[in-house]
Amino acid sequence: MREENGLEVGLVGKPNVGKSTLFNALTLLDVPMAPYPFTTVEPNRGIAAIRAPCPHPEKGTPCTPGNAKCVDGTRWVPINLVDVPGLVPGAHEGKGLGHKFLDDLRVTDGFIQVVDLSGATDAEGQIVAPGSQDPAEEVQWLEEELVAWVVEILGRDFIRQARSVELEGKKVEEFLLQRFTGLAVTPAAIAAALRATPVDRARPTHWTAAERESLARGLLTASKPRLVAANKMDHATPGLAKGLAENVDGIPVVATSADAELTLRRAARAGLVDYRPGDPSFTVRDPGRLSPPQTKALDGIRATITAWNGTGVQNALERMVFDRLNQIVVYPVEDETHWTDGRGRVLPDALLVPADTPARGVAYRVHTDLGEGFIRAIDGRTHRAIGADQPLTPNAVVRIVSRK
Repeated sequence: MREENGLEVGLVGKPNVGKSTLFNALTLLDVPMAPYPFTTVEPNRGIAAIRAPCPHPEKGTPCTPGNAKCVDGTRWVPINLVDVPGLVPGAHEGKGLGHKFLDDLRVTDGFIQVVDLSGATDAEGQIVAPGSQDPAEEVQWLEEELVAWVVEILGRDFIRQARSVELEGKKVEEFLLQRFTGLAVTPAAIAAALRATPVDRARPTHWTAAERESLARGLLTASKPRLVAANKMDHATPGLAKGLAENVDGIPVVATSADAELTLRRAARAGLVDYRPGDPSFTVRDPGRLSPPQTKALDGIRATITAWNGTGVQNALERMVFDRLNQIVVYPVEDETHWTDGRGRVLPDALLVPADTPARGVAYRVHTDLGEGFIRAIDGRTHRAIGADQPLTPNAVVRIVSRK
């Protein structure tokens, strides 16, 4: 079931790099994990959450969370997460799980690519000697697979349809938007890709293969941003982390240990440790309850997160949502003085919206009727009016005034 905030992040990468473990850690769902390729053959879907400061301390009144729980002044805002089957080189030609893998990515808003920082899995996901594989190459060939996929979609019956654009005087933006409807591409992404690729907009039949590829690359950059989770950092091969950061052009890299994060979340759920996802440390509640293997495992995790300042897992997801997808959290209310809804609940809902979303757009997110009858919004902190086209600020508390 897709969460109401609507945002969906895909976990992608070759087999056996820890995608399912990362998925389990972020969602605490038990999907199959095993050290062999294609453990995941169907996409696993679940709900993860990102952190945002709750405004309720400003009022001195506890909030009444609805869609996003509040823990010690931090709201955990849900998002949709999908772990798709492992990718291998040549997927766009049908290798591995082929087009099925690519089809699972169509409606995602962005990707977290999981790579093996230990360099111990080959292109097919088989276990090999540590350090024998370069994770930077994984990033590059995923890029090429995705580009080839988009080029193939663009190329289907391209000349005939492009000729009709020229003969009928249609806008090339409308032509491309129709071509990529299945990829959930926005008009803004189309415009950004066209700005980055100086093609002849009036004569698409003259576009060269290189121009189509450049356009596909620009479209992916604008519509499907990526972040790299350099996983298995606790087994990192010296030099690979530095090399990965230096060779990934324009894509943020976050070192992660999905195994450590999953262990800590499960231990916290079992009452063995106090740990909040994203924190750089944890506390054992009662060392006497732990078996020797559990103590050894937690000691190893403590050493890892001390050296790396955390497991990196929660940080990777939040950088994806806030930095790459440029989302903010806003709090709609019906009473701008007390920050309550119609039932008296304080700050019940936390909504994720793109940072440039205007007040009217937020009204539509709350309810279609509010958007259609929009008059103005009111800032819950300053009590000043907000115009229909004025973007909201992060963590805004806002009342929507609408015609009944």
